[in-house]
Amino acid sequence: MGRIKKQRKHQQGSQTTLGHRGIDFKKTHGQHILRNPRVADTIIAKAGLKSTDTVLEVGPGTGNLTVKILERCKKLVAYEIDPRMIVEVYKRVQSTPVESKLQVIQGDVLKHAIPYFDICVANTPYQISSPLVFRLLAHRPMFRAAVLMFQREFAMRLIAKPGDPLYCRLSVNVQLLARVSHLMKVSRNNFRPPPKVESSVVRIEPRNPPPDISFEEWDGLLRLCFQRKHRMLRAIFTQKKVLKMLEEKRKTAKALSNGGVKQSVESIMRLGDSMNIDTDVAFQNAATMNEDLEMDPGAENGSADQMEVEFAPKRKGGKRKDGGIENPMKKQLEQVLDETDFATLRASQMTIDDFRKLLSALHLKGFRFS
Repeated sequence: MGRIKKQRKHQQGSQTTLGHRGIDFKKTHGQHILRNPRVADTIIAKAGLKSTDTVLEVGPGTGNLTVKILERCKKLVAYEIDPRMIVEVYKRVQSTPVESKLQVIQGDVLKHAIPYFDICVANTPYQISSPLVFRLLAHRPMFRAAVLMFQREFAMRLIAKPGDPLYCRLSVNVQLLARVSHLMKVSRNNFRPPPKVESSVVRIEPRNPPPDISFEEWDGLLRLCFQRKHRMLRAIFTQKKVLKMLEEKRKTAKALSNGGVKQSVESIMRLGDSMNIDTDVAFQNAATMNEDLEMDPGAENGSADQMEVEFAPKRKGGKRKDGGIENPMKKQLEQVLDETDFATLRASQMTIDDFRKLLSALHLKGFRFS
């Protein structure tokens, strides 16, 4: 009897992963198929498709969104890793008026050159959320908009503003390059198999022209500031290890140049690789979530003096360890932070304009971050 119960339990568990026409969905590919037609209709309505549009779709799965998109566009280019899904999608449009509009490319969208498209509409595989966003933002020529389904916590990070708990380096980098808005929430029960998390749909519209900035320098500054986003900037920049790093970069730095479009595009794509998040683990692990939000003892009460004590040169016998000689680089950094009024601010409070002002002021003093 015990064996029969175990066998039935195992069979029931395996059946929950079966979807359209008995296909076994693979979690490794992030296959959570949107099965609610009303949600699909709403997504397409909010996308604002035109009859002249070329649409990009990533991970069409069994084609529930695909067939609806084809009814409203000129052409649809889809990227799909799983050959079983490609067969399924083509079966659904075979011998229909929209069959000629569909092109499915087998492979990883992150590893292929993406052709021209006007708009991207996709139920995004969650494990490629971050690199996909930046790959799209690096695409040239620029597209009109992307309407994408993400894990809700990731979507909330994309739209987070200064002071929000989820405001982070991802928020600043994406909002520098695009306007992002939240369109709708989608319950996990609208998918087969249901994911462990809730989802949201966002609209991303790239800023055209893109900001005139060195993205490697920009992200280098953000990496430093968001290591402890609740810590005052003075405390961050006066750490010995940070001073040493900036000194080394200053010695090796060459004259900055805009680098042209190619360098900018490559830099944007690298942003996504550096911020890729394993959503199946990171957002469900409370410790990982809280690591980014951890408050510093000194930052919690807002005391700049306490923060300075932590990083002040150690004294021995009443004398400074450095012999009483003040670090000129530290003095320059403190001068810049005081002049820009950012010394007592924290990254969690700063706007994009604040970061641009800070980067410009530090560049004028010869500081480099890439």
